[in-house]
Amino acid sequence: MAQIRKQSLRALGLAVAGAAGTMALLAPASAAQAKSSVNWDAVAQCESGGNWSINTGNGYYGGLQFSRSTWKAYGGTKYASTANKASRSQQIRIAEKVLDGQGIGAWPVCGKKAGSTKSYKARNTAGASSKSHKSSSHKSSSRKTTTHKSTAKATKSTSARATGKTYVVRSGDTLAKIASSKHVKGGWRALYQLNRGEIGGNPNLIFPGQRLAL
Repeated sequence: MAQIRKQSLRALGLAVAGAAGTMALLAPASAAQAKSSVNWDAVAQCESGGNWSINTGNGYYGGLQFSRSTWKAYGGTKYASTANKASRSQQIRIAEKVLDGQGIGAWPVCGKKAGSTKSYKARNTAGASSKSHKSSSHKSSSRKTTTHKSTAKATKSTSARATGKTYVVRSGDTLAKIASSKHVKGGWRALYQLNRGEIGGNPNLIFPGQRLAL
């Protein structure tokens, strides 16, 4: 009788150990599949108004406003030539790689929204079709690939879109907030390029009383 009891206890011990072993095997796999806690929809809302296929001609593309060089450097061209032609999920995959390589500072203004708990409605998440962007493709094919030249071209095109209106910075303002409230085409980047002489080299540093062109 005692021997039977010992065998039963041994069997029970093996069963518990087996269950624990199974849990130990499953736990790391689950953790390995976890992604960053960044709210990419919040960042995209700030960068592009949540439009994942946007191309305003400012030299940045898609919901998270990738430059051509960054998109290519982190493997985005396996999905599409520019970010705006890739789907939302594909853009986020590349964004995760950029995050690993550069940190959230790769989005110097809108990266501050990364920890937002708000939900945003994403638009045009499937990516732009090449057919609907023939004109923009024609323009981009004539652009030079160097960062210096593309930046200069972007600045020129942005200046041409100036409305003649101005805005006086108030306490608590950011370029992203101003661009969103005033519906600036091209977002905060276009606003910054238009007012770089006034703002200086840091787009995060604006002061109450500064007068910005829209």
